[in-house]
Amino acid sequence: MLNFSFLLLFKTYKMTQFLPDNLLGLFAPRAPIQYKPPPDDLFINRKHIPIDGIAEHVQKFEDPKDTPPKVRIETRDEKRTRKRKERQELMAYKIEQGIATWTPADNPRATSDPYKTLFIARIVVLVHDKTGKPRGYAFIEYEHKSDMSAAYKKADGTKIDGRRVVVDYERGRTKKSWLPRRLGGGKGETRRTRESKAALAAKEWEESMANGSEYSRGGSREHRRSRDRRSRSKERDRR
Repeated sequence: MLNFSFLLLFKTYKMTQFLPDNLLGLFAPRAPIQYKPPPDDLFINRKHIPIDGIAEHVQKFEDPKDTPPKVRIETRDEKRTRKRKERQELMAYKIEQGIATWTPADNPRATSDPYKTLFIARIVVLVHDKTGKPRGYAFIEYEHKSDMSAAYKKADGTKIDGRRVVVDYERGRTKKSWLPRRLGGGKGETRRTRESKAALAAKEWEESMANGSEYSRGGSREHRRSRDRRSRSKERDRR
């Protein structure tokens, strides 16, 4: 095996001498790399500054007792809670001041007799007061108290063009403990205190599941009927 390799190498060497110069240049060795001295001493040969401990500098440190207390920065939740509390306190103060200064009996722009006055809400045509500010309500003063009572009974709940008429007697001067909505009083629910339709539906569903009624089997009959009506109306629209 060794003789065969030597023979093959010898034959190859013998054949390369018959190659032309342009091919022999491909097998010529490159020039050796030129020596360049290093730009700086090696790291282990450099002169270093001796490293000492900090014992001699400890006396220059400040006393921990003289260190000022750390300034605490409130978080985002704390800032939000603080601002909400400030707004609530400011609103409570304004309501308290408004209650102290609210005297409906001394209102010079009020009607002459509160028991003959009818309050009307949800007015579409804007009614402007003497200052030019639009109002969504108005007061109507009748000549007789019986006329006001009859109008109150007949108008309350009546619908005009699909809108329910809301009327009431004047409570500011006829009821001593009455306060308007802006001062924490008022009548009825507000948009904040009123439960949403989704919450009412969820509550009704939980009660039906607890009682084992028809709701647990797909809803009430009225709900199914309304759903069928909606599906039929959609089919008519497609046609």
